[in-house]
Amino acid sequence: MELNIKELFIKSKNYSSKWKKYFDVYDENLNIYKGKNITFVEIGIFNGGSLKVWKEFFGPGSRIIGIDINKECKKFEEEGIEVFIGNQSDPKFWNTFFEKVGNVDVILDDGGHTNLDQIMTTVKCVNKINDGGMLIVEDTHTSYMRLYNSKNSFSFINFAKKIIDDVNYTANESVFGKKGNKFNFNFTLNSYIYSTHFYESIVIFKINRKKTHQNTMFNNSGLNHNIQDLTWVGNELNISGVKNFINNLRFFRLRRLKRFFVKKANNKILKKFFL
Repeated sequence: MELNIKELFIKSKNYSSKWKKYFDVYDENLNIYKGKNITFVEIGIFNGGSLKVWKEFFGPGSRIIGIDINKECKKFEEEGIEVFIGNQSDPKFWNTFFEKVGNVDVILDDGGHTNLDQIMTTVKCVNKINDGGMLIVEDTHTSYMRLYNSKNSFSFINFAKKIIDDVNYTANESVFGKKGNKFNFNFTLNSYIYSTHFYESIVIFKINRKKTHQNTMFNNSGLNHNIQDLTWVGNELNISGVKNFINNLRFFRLRRLKRFFVKKANNKILKKFFL
């Protein structure tokens, strides 16, 4: 009987620690690679407890690579498991790493967890992941912790939110206008990231260049009954009132929200709702 990832971690001879909810995320996203000849990279080796686990989980045809800044972690290198020593926040390290290793399939970032570590890893690795692969960034709750030199405006989570804008920019460039490309980074992330998945303390970027092209409308050849589109009929909000609300929301406390809407939104429906 095959063991799942959690069971393999429990029986590992070397020490490792994981948040319990992570195992469900692993099962949901990594089972498709079992028995495949994939290249799997884990950033953050620590006591080496997970490297053999991944080897056993993915199978003998998998290539397992560990990365850590601590030179002592080189001791965990053995047949079927490679160890690279380097700083994940150093772009030069990534350039050298991919020159030696080539493209990979899955990267699991369980490294330093600082904003710089996580953002630099994303920017330098996304375009080196094969189609059908993914980047899994763990412990993203550090975006909210001062210990990891986090500020909201520069946090990894904030960075990931902007990638949502970048991906949606591909869907319809006219939505953002000529200056819509402001969310792009050193290279166009939406040329690689097909979808982004947010879990508690985990963000996953799934890579597929074949699916990141601009979206187009598709119609079938069925009978057109010429039903009128009433999209805007139900939107009876006073547009200027809503714009004022959005522009001024941050200056109003929640207890003043009701008063603001009644005063600014000159609309009977809104007044009835909030009163």
